[in-house]
Amino acid sequence: MLGTAEVSKLASADGSASAADGAVIRCAGLTKVFRDFWMRNRVRAVDGLDLEVRRGEVYGLLGPNGSGKSTTIKMILGLLHPTAGRVALLGKRPHDVATKRLVGYLPEESYLYRFLNARETLDYYGRLFHLDPRSRARRIDMLLEMVGLDAVQRRPVGEYSKGMQRRIGLAQALINDPQVLILDEPTTGLDPIGTRQIKDLIVQLAQRGKTVLLCSHLLADVEDVCDRISIMFGGKIRLEGRVDDLLVQQDMTSLEVQKLDDQTIHQIEQLLAQSGRHIERVDRPRQRLESLFLEIVHRAQVEGAATSGATAGGPVAQFLIDEQRGAHLPDGVDAAKVIEQLVADRPIQRPAAAPSRQGSTGQDDAMLEKLTRRAEDKGVDRNRVAVREPTSAEKVDRSVIDRLTGDSCDAQADRRSDRKE
Repeated sequence: MLGTAEVSKLASADGSASAADGAVIRCAGLTKVFRDFWMRNRVRAVDGLDLEVRRGEVYGLLGPNGSGKSTTIKMILGLLHPTAGRVALLGKRPHDVATKRLVGYLPEESYLYRFLNARETLDYYGRLFHLDPRSRARRIDMLLEMVGLDAVQRRPVGEYSKGMQRRIGLAQALINDPQVLILDEPTTGLDPIGTRQIKDLIVQLAQRGKTVLLCSHLLADVEDVCDRISIMFGGKIRLEGRVDDLLVQQDMTSLEVQKLDDQTIHQIEQLLAQSGRHIERVDRPRQRLESLFLEIVHRAQVEGAATSGATAGGPVAQFLIDEQRGAHLPDGVDAAKVIEQLVADRPIQRPAAAPSRQGSTGQDDAMLEKLTRRAEDKGVDRNRVAVREPTSAEKVDRSVIDRLTGDSCDAQADRRSDRKE
């Protein structure tokens, strides 16, 4: 029997949920039980989960293997039917087809067609979202550069390493410029360079208003990028809150100063003793191993060392972070120039149309303009087509044709009369 609070959560999580409160993903009482062939309960993967992800935040789902993270994500996407509870994604049920266009998903395993190369793979997913050829080509170029696969884009993805397959998997999750990005173990198999790049990308996308749901068991990755986290175990959320609030040690204070000698440390110890406190530990700060690794690799790249794998990657694809491009403008139109022309009261310069198959020269354009002007001067209505009789000069001269064939009509008639006689 559900209480009043639970009923309220379920009511707010149905397909009519409004996005006014900023909730992009909402789960209430979400439960998933896997059964065997005889319909006996075997595994309760998710047990009464309540979850809310707000617009523009990076939310992390943490937990060991088998805690229910991936099952929760699949129910949010509509890939699994919940045994009980409700799910709302962008204010709609997960099975709503229109909502799928606004969601990007990177699964835990990279399910790719191994005989397609990277470019063909992204083109395939772009076609699924009905992107026009020009937009597909433009986005594919940007994404391949962003994930560092532009140099190996013609190789079949079956020959890629696991880290390279994760990179192309991330690119396919972004091909449709999603509002909600769901990442299941995105840094698995990636080297520290790729891991750092993925984390920087997640932060930038969140700054541009996109919502990211990150599922991982790598605590360092989640700590660096997430605004809020949930720690799951046994299908339940055991702890939830903001990262800073959960990790700050309220009963400790740390000071960071330049190097101190022993005498200065002794004086500080005496000062603290007057208030009944003492120094717990004195040590030198350590550099993170990730920072040291990236520094060594960057130094090798500057020296011109070659690599046969994925490169460090380029900037974030412009179509993902372009704030000025309107939602209804095509990719080839610069919104800033359109606004400038409108303000200056000048006609908008549209992109040049593709040339026709027959082609047209400047002489043809001049001739059309001359004919049009002549028709206007004579008062001819161009919308009506007038049919006139051909002049005598335009009529066919049959005598010329008869001479070419060797006989005239009169000669043929005379020969017929002679035969009768």
